[in-house]
Amino acid sequence: MKRFFELTRRDLKVFFKDKGLFISAMITPILLLVLYATFLARVYKDSFFAALPDGFTVDPKIIDATVAGQLISSLLAVSCVTVSFCANLLMISDKANGSIRDLTITPVKRSTLAGAYYFASAASTLIVTFAALAFGLGYIATQGWYLAASDVFLVILDVFLLTLFGTALSSCLHFFLSTNGQASAVGTVVSAGYGFICGAYMPISNFGAGLRRVLSFLPGTYGTSLLKNHLLGGVFDEMSAVGFTDEAITGIRESIDCRLFFYGREVTEPAMFAILLGAVLFFTGLFVLFHVVFKGEKAK
Repeated sequence: MKRFFELTRRDLKVFFKDKGLFISAMITPILLLVLYATFLARVYKDSFFAALPDGFTVDPKIIDATVAGQLISSLLAVSCVTVSFCANLLMISDKANGSIRDLTITPVKRSTLAGAYYFASAASTLIVTFAALAFGLGYIATQGWYLAASDVFLVILDVFLLTLFGTALSSCLHFFLSTNGQASAVGTVVSAGYGFICGAYMPISNFGAGLRRVLSFLPGTYGTSLLKNHLLGGVFDEMSAVGFTDEAITGIRESIDCRLFFYGREVTEPAMFAILLGAVLFFTGLFVLFHVVFKGEKAK
């Protein structure tokens, strides 16, 4: 256990000493917030107003809060995974500069080495994603705050689990990479595509039936839905209080993926949590298994 903490501390120090890694990790969610608020907010807002029945008026603050919740849930869903790929570059750097040789010839168990990489990457990513969450909640407060304390707690839990999922997934993919160029290529593909396949950029309800079935197998889809449910739960309650019918609210929830279906059956929130937690455990165990099974020379 002592060696584990020493390795974890070493990995954290190296990450924060590398200003390039740290700044690139921090700037990602900030840029996404600016881009989302600048370009997507108006699109979402116009679509909500267009969906209202003729003659039905609603406080614009409710619409602003709905759009803000959708934007921030999308930002967090993407950041928790893409930032982890940046924070996890240390493992690639150790291979590229030869530091991994010094670590693997010591008596340290490979599972301990894997755990140190994982926890250091998770801690680094959590610092960034919780900072992004703080920025996001601040933005929501300026647009319309309908969140209860329980909602905020659940959002924190969502971000925590999604960050662990992103860390475990990036750890597995980075294990077989040995150069910074390879890592940059993988990170670019993930950054460009993950937002679409998890429903962050465009609701999955807008896709065709076949693609929706495929995406229903991906854990990130349910992480995004959990964030939307918890960031928008108070807004839906307010909609009900001001006269929205249950059918209208249900339609809105389905249109923005607050309700997801797996082959025709609705996936409940407890089931979404179970899927996300199961994915974290699976990919974490797979990463440790890679370190146990493969020798250091093969892992390069």
